[in-house]
Amino acid sequence: MQSGQVVFTGMDRVIFGQQAAGAVAGEAERLDAERVFLLVSGTLNRETDAVEAMAAALGPRYAGRWDHMPSHSPREAVVDCANAARAAGCDLLVNFGGGSTTDGGKAVTICLEHNITDAAGLEPFRTKVDGKGKRHRPEYAAPTVRQIAVPTTLSGGEFNARAGITNTQEKLKQSFMHPGIIPISVILDPAVTVHTPDWLWLSTGIRAVDHAVETYCSLDANDYTDGAALQALRLLSEGLPRVKADPADLEARLQCLMGAWISMTGIVTGTRLGASHAIGHILGGSADVPHGHTSCVMLPYVLNYNAAVNDNRQSDIAKALGQPGVSAGEALDKLISGLGMPRTLRAVGIREEQLPQLAKNCMLDDWTYSNPRTLSSPEQIMEILRAAF
Repeated sequence: MQSGQVVFTGMDRVIFGQQAAGAVAGEAERLDAERVFLLVSGTLNRETDAVEAMAAALGPRYAGRWDHMPSHSPREAVVDCANAARAAGCDLLVNFGGGSTTDGGKAVTICLEHNITDAAGLEPFRTKVDGKGKRHRPEYAAPTVRQIAVPTTLSGGEFNARAGITNTQEKLKQSFMHPGIIPISVILDPAVTVHTPDWLWLSTGIRAVDHAVETYCSLDANDYTDGAALQALRLLSEGLPRVKADPADLEARLQCLMGAWISMTGIVTGTRLGASHAIGHILGGSADVPHGHTSCVMLPYVLNYNAAVNDNRQSDIAKALGQPGVSAGEALDKLISGLGMPRTLRAVGIREEQLPQLAKNCMLDDWTYSNPRTLSSPEQIMEILRAAF
């Protein structure tokens, strides 16, 4: 008999298929915000009028913007943004862009609440993992300045009460986890995603596929999360090729956004993931591989490694991807390659001499220890990395 619990989050609502600027303005009014600060993608700010449209829609509620959040949300950029938001009197933060602005924004709200003004000040707030894979989360007051997320990629972090922030001194992406850092609202507008580079949209779409796959294969899998994971795979495996064929297809883009949302069902309710995510965190924080590309490379190889213990569930994944009769690893390889995404570590700039340190760093990530097939040493991680190289 199944047993467990589903823990819901502090998110109020998800608004989809509506124009982003108007929806943000409506939410600011609903929340009685007077000083709305925008954390935005640099490309959106410099090369489109989308940010100006959002600022104009906010009218006198608009308090300023910040567009310097690099990939993997380094601590220094988080603190710099928080200092600017604090100076502007921010009482509501809006992140408008990809996963780095989303995660960075969550950490910004921690900084605002606890008056953190330099990178070292974030250290006491991060989650640590011991040698047995157990998380140790510090207790602290939840942010009173909340966040609205307007994602332009498919990484799905806007639905999670967890931020991945890079410690640039140690070259490690570290987790900051607290129920109070989840955005209060998410706005899914396919029209603003047309500005996202194709490679970024498609690769983060595979990141969403990774969420769904590792949820379905999770040690915590249950009937509730199973249904969501398989539906996410159906939506994404149909929507992503449609967008590649026609980037102006807004219906397909919304299908992808909805698939990415649904793919997060297990994660946000407490489901542990596995080695594809664990290795991906390390590839991002330690080797600066783009977030989506980590899943494009690693997920099929991790599935091949795990097939010895969950081949029956992997067959369901292949069916949901529309490819019954082949292994899940093969089905994913066909989908990812068809989107023109990289499939090896070499293709994303990893050198062979980096592999041992990457494997060692993976033992610092909690999801290494919840992989369906037990991983208890860097040598086992090396087996997967060598296959992917």
